[in-house]
Amino acid sequence: MTIIDSQVHAYEANTAKRPWHNVPNWPDHVTGDEMVAAMDKVGVDGAIFISAFSMYRYDASYAVEVQRAHPGRFAIVKPVDPDDPAVGDVIADWKQTPGAVGIRIMMTKEPKREPNEAGLDRILRAAVKHDLPVSHATRPAAALGRPAEGAGPCQAQERGDQGERRLHAVPGTVSVPGHLGSARPRVRCLGFRALPVGHGLDSRIRRRQLRAGRRALPQD
Repeated sequence: MTIIDSQVHAYEANTAKRPWHNVPNWPDHVTGDEMVAAMDKVGVDGAIFISAFSMYRYDASYAVEVQRAHPGRFAIVKPVDPDDPAVGDVIADWKQTPGAVGIRIMMTKEPKREPNEAGLDRILRAAVKHDLPVSHATRPAAALGRPAEGAGPCQAQERGDQGERRLHAVPGTVSVPGHLGSARPRVRCLGFRALPVGHGLDSRIRRRQLRAGRRALPQD
């Protein structure tokens, strides 16, 4: 049986050659070679490599580089920018990239972004035209229909429904939700810090994350 990991992030160390946009609480580096070694260790045959938005934003050049070095192990997904008027051309070019299997929408202005804005429509239409699935964070409601600040539960649900509908407003759109286990609505609702997802390969980092999560829980 072939085993495929549905989402991985590989990245270089933060250097002037390829500087990070943000510095998340992740290991200093998980290179493509290190990811392949980790996959081999646990018997994973291949993976969907989604370019790490936290570090590289809309630049998927490292994902392309890794896929070129390990063509039989990775298929690649690129985040695309709804605010880029030429995003349709970006998606057309991406379709021609060896190993490209999808695009990803990363909403950087969620509370103010309307589900029916033109940038999202351009992305969805280009994705359908070029037969590329659209990956998105958690649920369409979270990605495209987040309620405005101060909105009550009814408005939140309405915005969520708008987001759900928006992703399927263009016939033929294939949407792929990610991070289904990391929404943790109860933790957010109660105001506690959410337990980090743990992208790293180092068990010591994961133990620190677990301890931090326990400290965030209320004490009796």
